[in-house]
Amino acid sequence: MMSTRALGLTSALRNRAFTSRTATLELGPLLTSVTALVCCRTIQIQSLPSSASQEILNSQRLRRPSSPHFTIYQPQLTWLGSIANRITGSALSVLLYGFSLSYLILPAVGMPFDGSQFVDFVHSLPEWVKYVNKVLLAAPFAFHSWNGIRHLLWDTGRFLSVKGAYATGYAVLGATAITTVGLLFV
Repeated sequence: MMSTRALGLTSALRNRAFTSRTATLELGPLLTSVTALVCCRTIQIQSLPSSASQEILNSQRLRRPSSPHFTIYQPQLTWLGSIANRITGSALSVLLYGFSLSYLILPAVGMPFDGSQFVDFVHSLPEWVKYVNKVLLAAPFAFHSWNGIRHLLWDTGRFLSVKGAYATGYAVLGATAITTVGLLFV
C-alpha cells in the first residue's frame, strides 16, 4: 500500500484532525475513502503458538558464532596448551584402553594376541617406521606428563600470573622436545 505522504494526503489528514464535526459532514465520501486508506495496515501480524517462539529462538542461536570465535581471537599459548593437553590425554587414554582390551577380547574371539607376537611384529617393521611411531607415542606422553607437573605447580599457587603461565608454558614445550628426543633413542 502507498503511504499517505506519497499520496500527498498528510496535510489533509492533519487538517481533518483539527476541523469540527460540521466540516466533516460536508466532505463526506472523500473523507471516508481517505480514512479507509490510512486505517489499513501495511504490516501483517500473525499470532503464533507458544512453541513457535522456542523454534525462532533456536534458529537464531544456530546462526550465532561459537565462543570463543577462533577467527577473531589471536591464538595464545595458554589456550593452545590447554587444548593440546586434553587431546593428548584423550589420545593416550584411547591407546591404553584399546591395547588393554585387545589383550582381553582377541584371545576370547580366537585370535591369539600376546606379548611375544607383538614384539615379533614390531621387530619386523623397518627402522624409519619404528622411529616415527616412537615420536608419535613419546611426544604426547612427554607433553601430557610435563603439563601435568605444570598444573600441580599451579595447584600449589605458583606461577599463576600471566608471565608465570607463559614461562611455564615455554618450559613445558622445551622439556617436551628434550624428553621426546631422549625417548626416541631409548
